[in-house]
Amino acid sequence: MIDYSKIPSPCFVLDEAAFRKNLMLIKSVKDRAGVEIILAFKAFAQWRLFPIVRDYIPYSTASSLAEARLAKEEMGSLAHTYGPAYTDKEFPEIMAYSSHITFNSLSQFHRFYPQSQFNNISCGLRINPEFSDVETDLYNPCASGSRLGVVLDLLEDKLPDGVEGLHFHTLCESNSYDLERTLNVVDEKFGKFFSQIKWLNMGGGHLMTKDDYDVEHLITVLLAFKAKYPHLQLILEPGSAFAWRTGALVSSVVDIVENQGIKTAMLDVSFSCHMPDCLEMPYKPAIVGATDYVAGKPTYRMGGNSCLSGDFYGDWSFEQELKIGDRIVFEDMMHYTLVKTTMFNGVTHPSLGKWTLKNEFKLIRKFGYEDYKNRMS
Repeated sequence: MIDYSKIPSPCFVLDEAAFRKNLMLIKSVKDRAGVEIILAFKAFAQWRLFPIVRDYIPYSTASSLAEARLAKEEMGSLAHTYGPAYTDKEFPEIMAYSSHITFNSLSQFHRFYPQSQFNNISCGLRINPEFSDVETDLYNPCASGSRLGVVLDLLEDKLPDGVEGLHFHTLCESNSYDLERTLNVVDEKFGKFFSQIKWLNMGGGHLMTKDDYDVEHLITVLLAFKAKYPHLQLILEPGSAFAWRTGALVSSVVDIVENQGIKTAMLDVSFSCHMPDCLEMPYKPAIVGATDYVAGKPTYRMGGNSCLSGDFYGDWSFEQELKIGDRIVFEDMMHYTLVKTTMFNGVTHPSLGKWTLKNEFKLIRKFGYEDYKNRMS
């Protein structure tokens, strides 16, 4: 149990015990289903914690040159790389850090495959099955007119020479039944190509570490698909599942303001800068010791410390009135949140820390003026 009173504010803090618990579950799925599961850096890229990840999962997926390089330098393995669009300038370096490269379009494949074939790289195409259970268009790769993936109408009866794999990504923090429905559509539409390929990447969004996720059903689905296509290597690349409920963003109340009966607790963190998904999705995070609005209880909005007018979220009710200096701990802030942070307004960037297996806090990184200055140079 993390003792938040020992955490400096503001700070992202990861619970190593919870992190290892997730990793153990992911590895068990990998072993029992006989599939490859790799970490998606787009959701979690805190590289000083990669030694813990490598105890369970040795590979990762990259979405850019920087992520592919991070895979080689800090995970110690070549990346499964997929990018929406590669450039002539970056592609030679991407090849140096990648074991697999997936192309988003036929034009990108034809443009870059001639270089790839001489570098022992397995090449694939991202396909768009035009089916997804994701309801929020911002996160739906199969929304109408999507720029992501090749639709069936653009393919003939045979894949281009050199395509060794297909990649689809239709899920977002989804369950195994969502995967099963998607997999049925993919099989129906693209199954005729499976005899021509060596691997099938099922993308991310498999939230197998969530409490109500049916892990046994997931394994059943994967084993059944493997039985139907035994020659295919199956790959899953979850992101959120690795860091789901493994840490928090610790903040403090620095002021309390009131306007037309609405009380706002002003914090030393920002929704816009440090928790952007709350505004984008939008979604309301849980706060330790608080609940949704309850009539009669002290109730507050949480206000961020940037100048953006909309940098707030609320409302939460507490057992007692808040006061300056109180800790506000936002739960489940390790996946996607950290990788999306910005330094807008030059607001103080939260430190990074770990709560160890010995129930001690370890500071990993503290940010300061030079980080902001160098970012702007």
